[in-house]
Amino acid sequence: MFLKTAEETKDRRPAWTRPGGWSITGRLTVLYTLSTVGMFLVATGLLYWVLVSDLEKADKQFLNDKIRVLRAILREHPDKAEGLEEEVSSAGAYDVRVLDQEKRVLIETPGMVYILPVPLFPAPIGPNEMPVAGVKWKSSRGRSYRVVSAWAEVGRSIQNQRLLQVALDITSEQTLIIGYRRRLMVALLGGILFSAGSGIAVARRGMRPVKEITQTAERITAAQLHERIDPARWPKELTALATAFDQMLDRLQESFTRLSRFSADLAHELRTPIHNLMGEAEVALSRNRAPEEYREVLESSLEEFAKLSRMIDGLLFLARAENPECTIERQTVEARKEIETVADFHDAVAKEQGIEIACEGAASLSADPILLRRALSNLLSNALQYTPRGGRIVVSARPVADLGVEIRVKDTGSGIAPEHLPKIFDRFYRADSARSPFPQGFGLGLAIVKSIMDLHGGAVAIQSEPSKGTTVTLTFSSPS
Repeated sequence: MFLKTAEETKDRRPAWTRPGGWSITGRLTVLYTLSTVGMFLVATGLLYWVLVSDLEKADKQFLNDKIRVLRAILREHPDKAEGLEEEVSSAGAYDVRVLDQEKRVLIETPGMVYILPVPLFPAPIGPNEMPVAGVKWKSSRGRSYRVVSAWAEVGRSIQNQRLLQVALDITSEQTLIIGYRRRLMVALLGGILFSAGSGIAVARRGMRPVKEITQTAERITAAQLHERIDPARWPKELTALATAFDQMLDRLQESFTRLSRFSADLAHELRTPIHNLMGEAEVALSRNRAPEEYREVLESSLEEFAKLSRMIDGLLFLARAENPECTIERQTVEARKEIETVADFHDAVAKEQGIEIACEGAASLSADPILLRRALSNLLSNALQYTPRGGRIVVSARPVADLGVEIRVKDTGSGIAPEHLPKIFDRFYRADSARSPFPQGFGLGLAIVKSIMDLHGGAVAIQSEPSKGTTVTLTFSSPS
């Protein structure tokens, strides 16, 4: 089967490694504790190894010295047993046994036969070799020994040899190692507990700025969008987060302000046509009327419906244009051809108003032809509204070095006062609706032009002087 149950697909990773598992404080504490425990383990392990190695080295040196002394006595004084007996009898922490070639005991430390029998010793080394560290052995009485055996020459004769067995009592060393190991374990356990406690304290202190950011975020509401974090007083690691958070708040505040203004403007713009429709309907229904009167009411209502339809169409276009996933279909178009097409469409209105439309220049640009025509059409419509009879509108295109292509729509109309220019591209903004002979406008035309230019990655600029005219410049950047 290709389907798995929820239990089968459950994340089997440790809880503290899974997203949404432990808190950051818990993770930092665990990681800090693990790293400290690792350092403690390395340090204690190294100390323990050094102690054991030093003790083994000392034992090896001691046994080698004793083998060397016994060999020297047998080699230099083969006929005198006094030196050998003195060495054997003077043994304290060690025991010595001397055997002949048939492994018969010639001399040994008193009582050695009961504690360290002959067979337990390892195989002997040659007379010219030095023993290694030896073999550890523990007696039935709980004593620990390190034992070695080696052949030694008697005099200068290779055929006459003696077997030496030496045992070093290392019980005290083992007791020392066991005690040292216990103390290391206690120190390691204490270090773990201390590192865990300090890790919690350090993690909580280190995460305090994040907690303060959270508290700031919790205070933010629609009425408190002015709250800011002030990244200057946060650690470097959180500066980027605090900056991004403040920038997000700036965008939210701007969006909320625009949305509030947009909602108010939309309500205001919708109120007029709706009131007109309601008034006409109420008047029409106030008494019986002739069919011609009802027809007039319907025609008037149809005009209001058309205005509402244009408004909704413009708002939908702006909403789609502001969607980050919105894309356009660019093509290489001839600006002069597109300008003439739009000019021909408005030619009838221009002639009726006694206004001349002139097309100038030529350039190729990369743009969506439908959106380009819509932007030019909106600009021409605005120019026609505010240009008096006998005026002139010039639409020109020209290539601009390092910038791409500029398209200008210049009129000899009434112009716009300087205080209105910064807001001229806002939705529903109209500098002076009383000046226009076409009151059906909603103030969305220039906002749509700006959105179209934003989609193309270009720019729109406006220059205007009252009573002298207005020039709108569209700049299309060169395609990368």
